[in-house]
Amino acid sequence: MAAGSVPGAGSRVEGPSRGERSIRAVLFDLDDTLMAHTRAVSDAIARAQRLAGGAFAEDDTAAVQRRWAELEEQHYTRYLTGELTYLGQRIWRARDLLAPYGVALTDEQALAWFDAYLVGYRDAWRLFDDVLPALAGLRAALPGVLLGVITNGDLAFQTDKLHRIALWDELDLTPVRADGSLDGPRRRGRLLASGELGVTKPDPRIFDAAAAALGVESGACAYVGDRVRTDAVGAHAAGMLGIWLDRGDARNPVTDGAEGAPPAGVARIRSLSELPALLA
Repeated sequence: MAAGSVPGAGSRVEGPSRGERSIRAVLFDLDDTLMAHTRAVSDAIARAQRLAGGAFAEDDTAAVQRRWAELEEQHYTRYLTGELTYLGQRIWRARDLLAPYGVALTDEQALAWFDAYLVGYRDAWRLFDDVLPALAGLRAALPGVLLGVITNGDLAFQTDKLHRIALWDELDLTPVRADGSLDGPRRRGRLLASGELGVTKPDPRIFDAAAAALGVESGACAYVGDRVRTDAVGAHAAGMLGIWLDRGDARNPVTDGAEGAPPAGVARIRSLSELPALLA
């Protein structure tokens, strides 16, 4: 769909301060907020090196992991801005990773390499330890609270991820489609993926669409994510309570510090375990 026709997007006023809010819905980023993405990526690259042989296998694993994280940030951003297709960003990441070792890949070879990498990545998908206790705490602190996920990603891939880490049913999710329709209207949770809606965080329209899909005002929503600008500030600008999840040593080493410090009005927590008390 066109970016200007995101369901639920519209005019908006600045939301109330934290102390004045009555939170009815809590939304989360997925990667490095609920699911330990950076850890899974590192494990998958170490596996890819072990299987590869040659100069790639012999290189320093920490350095290869760092370069792979940088390539993900570079080329996935190109996908989010529309410069590359979803498969195109995979091709460029594989090519650029292996080129220093004298390996030149065709499109088909790059996608085959990426598919093999994904085996290790999927096998390493894990929730952070604080996720399920935090969800239980939220339900106790905010009876009837609505839950959801907003992700800058491909709908099918992120749906598979949520199923495999057992959050699909835990959050009672259903995807929000480009026309605003729901696959499972009786389910209470909502999944909004940029690949489906055609607009990415931090654009306020994706946050507006989430509030509309849940049937609540943006000011009654809290949104939690590991990126300052993309997640917390983006949600704040849309009228939600934006919360930066600063996981310390578990932060993505490439994006850590790249988006600056949170401004006034944006809360900061070190663990999801702090969330129920913050919102109660």
